[in-house]
Amino acid sequence: MATIAQLAGVLQLTGEAVRQQLLQLHREGWVSNDVPKTDRHRTGRPASVFRLTAAGDHLFPKAYDQLARHLLAFAGDDDPLGRLTEEKVKAGEPSLRALPLSAKVEALKSLYSSDDPYMSVETTRDGYRLVERNCPYYNVAMENASICNVSIDVLTRLLGVRVEREEKFQDGDGRCAFRIFANQPLK
Repeated sequence: MATIAQLAGVLQLTGEAVRQQLLQLHREGWVSNDVPKTDRHRTGRPASVFRLTAAGDHLFPKAYDQLARHLLAFAGDDDPLGRLTEEKVKAGEPSLRALPLSAKVEALKSLYSSDDPYMSVETTRDGYRLVERNCPYYNVAMENASICNVSIDVLTRLLGVRVEREEKFQDGDGRCAFRIFANQPLK
C-alpha cells in the first residue's frame, strides 16, 4: 500500500505519470484506493493510498500446487502443518548450519522460491526484518492464517533466534514482515 508520492519516489517518475498508471490499473480492477481515516479531516486534498486487489495480487507468482502436494502428503498425520514445518527445516538446515546469522537471513529470502524478487531484508536496531511482498499462499492465508505459522516456525528454527510477524497481509498491511531478534537466541 502506497501513495502516489511514495510510488513516484521509488519509481523515479513524476506524480502525474504514476497517477495515470494507477488510474488504468484501477479501471482494470487490479488496484483499489482509499483515503486513510486519519487524513479525512485534514485541510487540502487528502492523499489516497493504493493497494493491490485480490485480482491484482494474482498477477504475481503463487505456489498453491506446491502447498497442496505437501499438505496431501501429510494428510494422514495428526499435525500436517507441523510435519510441513519439519520437512522445510530438514531441507534448509544443512546449507545454513555453518553460516552466521546475517548470511542465514539473506539466504532465507528464498524461503518460498529461489531468487525470490519479492523478499527483502532490512537491518533493524535489534536484528533484521524479512519482508515478503508476495505471499505464494495468499488465498489460503487469508482464509486460514495458521498456514503462516509454518513460516514463523521454520524461520525461528533455522535462525535459532526469536522471530515474530509484525505486519500481515491479513491486517491489510500489503505485506508480511518477520522481525528477527538477533539477541534473543532460542533456549
